[in-house]
Amino acid sequence: MPKTRGTGLLMAWTDVDPAREDAFNRWYDEEHIGRLLAVPGFLSAGRYRALRGGPRYLAMYELEDHNVLHSAAFLDTVRYQPSVRRLAASGSTAGRNFLLNCYRQIFPAKTDPADSPSELPRYLQMGRIDVMASMEEEFNDWYNTVYIPDFLRVPGVLRARRFVAVEAQPKYLTVYEFENAGVPDSAAWDAARGSNPWSRRVRAGMRLDDGSPAVFERIFPTL
Repeated sequence: MPKTRGTGLLMAWTDVDPAREDAFNRWYDEEHIGRLLAVPGFLSAGRYRALRGGPRYLAMYELEDHNVLHSAAFLDTVRYQPSVRRLAASGSTAGRNFLLNCYRQIFPAKTDPADSPSELPRYLQMGRIDVMASMEEEFNDWYNTVYIPDFLRVPGVLRARRFVAVEAQPKYLTVYEFENAGVPDSAAWDAARGSNPWSRRVRAGMRLDDGSPAVFERIFPTL
């Protein structure tokens, strides 16, 4: 089975002017994703639309590791050689909450090949988070040893990963994969969120980015 996950992510969030959504989506699905997946080290990709939170659109690229974005193949054929359709499409997102971040996986420390599904999940929840410097070490200990393990026991939660941004803000990203979009509305999810008194202390030092946490449904490849 081809490898679909590594330890890097490239994430592009954006809102799009409604009048240009159709053209934007056609360009992304017909050209842009395929162009990026042709770059060595790009393992898989999916596009998502927000069901809650935002921005509205997300493109998620799984990378062998974050250094792929420094490769000649990426820089020469994608980053600095935009296609005509890309230049036209970029006008539809100008000034519309565009966020492009590269991430390095920090939890789990490694990606187990046995836990590498053939396609990206249908539903995601993700939080973009900053934390007070004085609480950063405690924040990471809490997240890895208490917070994520509690949520992984919630029915419908498939897996969870944490990432740190490479030269970008907010610094931390958490990605949950769900069987269905209703998981964060369940009583079990709510119970896990408030189950540990340590959580109340750490949350006081956290700041969530606008539109976060957000729940997304995959729109490409189609469901």
